[in-house]
Amino acid sequence: MRTYYDFFAGGGMAQAGLGAGWRCLFANDIDARKAECYTRNWGGDHLWVTDVSDLSTASLPGHADMSWASFPCQDLSLAGSGRGLRGERSGTFWPFWGLMERLVAEARAPRLVVLENVCGALTSHGGRDFATIIGALVDAGYSAGAIVMDAVHFVPQSRKRLFVVGVRGVVALPPRLYWNSPPTGDPWHPRAVTRAYRRLGGRAKRGWVWWRLPSPPKRHARIEDVYEPDPRVVRWHPPEETARLLSMMTPVNRDKVEAAQATGLLAVGTIYKRTRPDGNGGRAQRAEVRLDGVAGCLRTPVGGSSRQTIIAIEGPLVRTRLLSPREAARLMGLSDDYWLPDRYNSAYHVAGDGLVAPVVRHLAAHLLEPLADLECEAAEGVA
Repeated sequence: MRTYYDFFAGGGMAQAGLGAGWRCLFANDIDARKAECYTRNWGGDHLWVTDVSDLSTASLPGHADMSWASFPCQDLSLAGSGRGLRGERSGTFWPFWGLMERLVAEARAPRLVVLENVCGALTSHGGRDFATIIGALVDAGYSAGAIVMDAVHFVPQSRKRLFVVGVRGVVALPPRLYWNSPPTGDPWHPRAVTRAYRRLGGRAKRGWVWWRLPSPPKRHARIEDVYEPDPRVVRWHPPEETARLLSMMTPVNRDKVEAAQATGLLAVGTIYKRTRPDGNGGRAQRAEVRLDGVAGCLRTPVGGSSRQTIIAIEGPLVRTRLLSPREAARLMGLSDDYWLPDRYNSAYHVAGDGLVAPVVRHLAAHLLEPLADLECEAAEGVA
């Protein structure tokens, strides 16, 4: 069985996506709420609830095939502080990477390193932060490349995330796993990745790999498939709150609602509050509706504007309410037996700050597992 370490593990959604073919030797997170969720779903015997900077390689058992790190995104996000890898949150990459460097020195370097973050990591500080990350991997003996995976190919949620994959000690990569040059028209390599590559230094470019994944499957699920209609489980807004949300919509958004009403059929969508120019030189909060079968990107509930609202339209009846924690978990590709905290904010925080399990499964099945299995076939020269 393949083994891995899971840093910044959250509620263990990497495990949910990797599946039964992988065994987690070590997991770490500093957030007690997430740690409880992880323990309830995956057990806590291998979980360390502490700051990553307090760990040493003595905390890491065995010689794992892979090290997975979904390090905090706040300072790399386009909506964040802009401090990048110098920030308090995203800067936790450095103590994590210090552990990897010490594992290299101890001849226990994982064959694979996977870093997951927001796409803002590609452009943070003019691309210098991304170049620093790739340079660190290459300097440690890894060949590395990056792909962008949008969860909308797998679940009814728009959620683009960056995955940096590094491999170490492989004599020759099978051609099915990489492109010889930047691919065109490939869903996993948008122009932002190509631009980030061009900003790399010579050594980092020489260690770069254009990872190759098959095209995504056709998604059939819509938001109606994650919708929870049971009034014993969800609480709808009073009519005056629904009216207030409708009053915050622009004519374009109201037209969407009225068109759905005209069909007489049940239509389920989401509302997201955003601050937009008001046309008079100021700014106003608007309610923007999506009725295309896809939810917007889940976020952690820091402030009311980050919470998505469900809207259900059936003829003249329009109802609204907060997206439920279980619906949020379903949008992350988690099964209904995945344990969630009872408190709304805690449950939503676990879901909104996690990984989309089917995205991880696609990456694992078509890239990570073939690379990990090369260890038994052609791996030599591991430090």
